[in-house]
Amino acid sequence: MKPKLLKNDHDYEMALKYIESLMEQPESKDTNEEIELFTSLISFYEEESFPVDLPDPIDAVLFVMDQQGLGRRDLIPIIGSQSKVSEILNRKRPLSLSMIRKLHEELNIPAEILLQDTQQNQVPEKQFTYENYPVPEMFKLGYFSSFNKISQVREYFEEAMSNLFRQFGGRIPQTIYCKQSLEKAKPNLNALLAWQAHILQKASSDEVDDFSLDSLDNSFFEELLSFSMYSKGPLLVKDYLKTYGIRFVIEQHLSKTYVDGAAFKSHDDKPMIVLSLRHDRVDNFWFTLLHELGHVVKHLYNESDNKAFFDDTSPSPNECDSQLEQEANHFAMEYLIPPTKITVSELSDASFWSPSKILTTSKELKRSPAILAGRIRYETGNYSLFSEMLETRGLKCLFQ
Repeated sequence: MKPKLLKNDHDYEMALKYIESLMEQPESKDTNEEIELFTSLISFYEEESFPVDLPDPIDAVLFVMDQQGLGRRDLIPIIGSQSKVSEILNRKRPLSLSMIRKLHEELNIPAEILLQDTQQNQVPEKQFTYENYPVPEMFKLGYFSSFNKISQVREYFEEAMSNLFRQFGGRIPQTIYCKQSLEKAKPNLNALLAWQAHILQKASSDEVDDFSLDSLDNSFFEELLSFSMYSKGPLLVKDYLKTYGIRFVIEQHLSKTYVDGAAFKSHDDKPMIVLSLRHDRVDNFWFTLLHELGHVVKHLYNESDNKAFFDDTSPSPNECDSQLEQEANHFAMEYLIPPTKITVSELSDASFWSPSKILTTSKELKRSPAILAGRIRYETGNYSLFSEMLETRGLKCLFQ
């Protein structure tokens, strides 16, 4: 029989019979080489046609325990508690990535056996640490909808976070964060990314019209800002932006993120604007909205990198030193209070203004009086001025 690749069961049977005949012949170098060649051909066919199934992960754990003389108590440091060990070995609880990693490292069980139910072929490196995220707060706000209890999230934390961060499609955005307030604490950038992933998960499927950067012209902004004259004007923003292909989301911030607004791209490359209403004031709402739209107009589509802008827009004399943020600030200020209508020197002169003058001027500008009052406070540096005109504590109720 001439050596050839075995393509079917007939070829396989013929090769087996041929090897039997070779083994009955007197031993020689040529015969041994021919036997070795046909053995390789047969082995290759068997591996392709009759693959050996991997053993069940729990069966593998029980086998190793028996081989090493381990009891159930010996698994507690690996799995977590006596009850968890019992549930795992009785197949009432699935193995978590954390358990798989420890079983692989401590008991030398092959990763491919333990990972059969996870659609992975090797134990992934640990990417998420529980302590780096405000998990209880995230759970309360619905970040982990597939888990009913916080204890489940804690147990399967890596899986929960991997599922959440899957929204990024393997491309974690470059975080551009501007903190303008005087709060000393550093922002939790891990929590910021989780916040963004949650928003993408919730809102990216919302249908919006086609987006064109050229359509964001003066008439677009003038009409948008005219809504600020009405107490329920902010409610008109979402539908208005939707018609221009922009998603608009109100999403509560996570603790230690200090974020008022954000701008980034959705899965379909259309812009998404997010406000947290951390400061429940009309002037902050409109300034943050215009600031984020400034990022859309000037930065989001002029950069090749995958950027996400997060902003603390609390008024402060110490402005962010980022050029991109300064440009967004300038953009927002000029549209909110056009310098052709009111100069900075007028805005910074407190004696020039009174509540009645603010009301009259705001009507001429077609802007909320809170916007003008807030800008005067900023330019003068006197944040005790015109507090009664800021319309505080109404927006969160409006969006509930």
